[in-house]
Amino acid sequence: MFHSQTRLAVSTLALAMALGAAAPASAETFRWATTSDPNTMDPHGASSAPVLGFLNNVYEGLVRRDRTMAVEPALAVRWEALGDEGWRFHLREGVTFHNGAEFTADDVLFSYERASGETSDVRSWFATVSEVNVVDDYTIDFMTSAPNPIFPGSIANFMIMDRDWSVENGAETPATDEERFTTLNANGTAAFQVVERSPGVRTVLEPFDGWWGEVEHTITQAIYTPIQSDATMLAALIAGDVDFINPVPIQNVERLQNTDGMNVIVGEEARVMMLGFPHEAETLTFDGSPNPFADVRVRQAVYHAINVDAIDTTIMRGAVEPVSQLVTPDMRGYSASLPDRLDYNPDGARALLAEAGYEDGFTFSLMCPNDRYINDAAVCQAVVAMLAQVGITVDLNTMPVANYWPELRADNFDMYLLGWSPGTFDHEHPIRFLVSTPNEERRLGSWNFGGFSNDRVDELLPAVQSEVDEGVRQGMLDEITSIYQDEVAYVPLYSQPILWGVRDGVEVSPRSDNFFILRWVSVE
Repeated sequence: MFHSQTRLAVSTLALAMALGAAAPASAETFRWATTSDPNTMDPHGASSAPVLGFLNNVYEGLVRRDRTMAVEPALAVRWEALGDEGWRFHLREGVTFHNGAEFTADDVLFSYERASGETSDVRSWFATVSEVNVVDDYTIDFMTSAPNPIFPGSIANFMIMDRDWSVENGAETPATDEERFTTLNANGTAAFQVVERSPGVRTVLEPFDGWWGEVEHTITQAIYTPIQSDATMLAALIAGDVDFINPVPIQNVERLQNTDGMNVIVGEEARVMMLGFPHEAETLTFDGSPNPFADVRVRQAVYHAINVDAIDTTIMRGAVEPVSQLVTPDMRGYSASLPDRLDYNPDGARALLAEAGYEDGFTFSLMCPNDRYINDAAVCQAVVAMLAQVGITVDLNTMPVANYWPELRADNFDMYLLGWSPGTFDHEHPIRFLVSTPNEERRLGSWNFGGFSNDRVDELLPAVQSEVDEGVRQGMLDEITSIYQDEVAYVPLYSQPILWGVRDGVEVSPRSDNFFILRWVSVE
């Protein structure tokens, strides 16, 4: 599946600079590196995997997911449905925040108000919540406008903040810029606390002695270092400067597997990679010409022009699985009855372009991150070459993910690359975020950058969210999926692989959401 590569040569000086001249790791200090530094320590400020995955080590929710992604108690010890009207959560007593403050239902209410506010990037999680009522210090009710059978699992990444600490530090609302206190500071209830934060350089965490849970890890300090260079990150692992990296450069998997003292964990992530279109734009950002992607035939042509099998073979070394929907087959609500991907058909693509009036092609700009997904820039370069084969010229613009999201939110794109992992492990999740018509008041479509809109999808989504009959619910999901497939709302590409590199003596527990959970780390 993987091919060996020539040994990397990275200078000692460059490596020391990237790692901050870190001392060798020991059994007490665990060091790890990834390519994407979380852009904030605010749990309601960014609905992205680098932020939510990192902060799952610092903050906790009412519920959490175990190693198998099953929902289990966290700050709530149990919960039950209030008929069709909502859910009651019974909270864990004796829990304290990292600053020593007591955790109560008032903190849950505050966190809900904060996370559901206008400046929150996670507000759509609470689209069906009509009100939240504190029953007593350790009981709280989330009332919903309609039955919501998946609600507990849908808020597994809803992290609870201390009201008093937030108010004292002027953080009543989520951080939306670098100047806010919660961009750099955190105060959760989880197993680890942040003791040093230098964005883009390193973040240091230490175990929280007052944590309520059972300690499984064996580390006394955890140091995270973002390293954008794949070569530098791999060299750091091999040299012993870090204990764990994510991801292993895909072209070096076999080499690392054959390196003494090194191990590679290979798996399939729940993340679907896709290309997005500017559905609602009247003109292209590239040259101001009329938007060709408003025509479904052009979107179909792009789909037919992309050879995912070739991307898998030449760039991803056989590590990915092509997909046809916005979720993988193991997700709840996957539409097994619907067809596979549109076939790779350059001739068909050229015919569709001619039919749409673009026989001579056109030029547009493609936005792509270069440090967020595995081989993201290389995949986009392959897309450029494939579209060129059908007469479409692409101006490729790659950038670090810290710059990428602001550009997408500012509508500075013609087409873009996106990866999506459903936090609920349910098909409803990407439909709500990516396919629903953007609506701030209803907290829908918050990552639907291109503004795809379909009245029938918007009509069906509330029914999907409230339907308790699995067969009826699946029928509605099948209809929605058929709509976004027929309309080519996105071009689904493949599910991203999990490629973790660890040195001998380090035990980690990967999850299919690719979150790295420190409380499961054991270092000999």
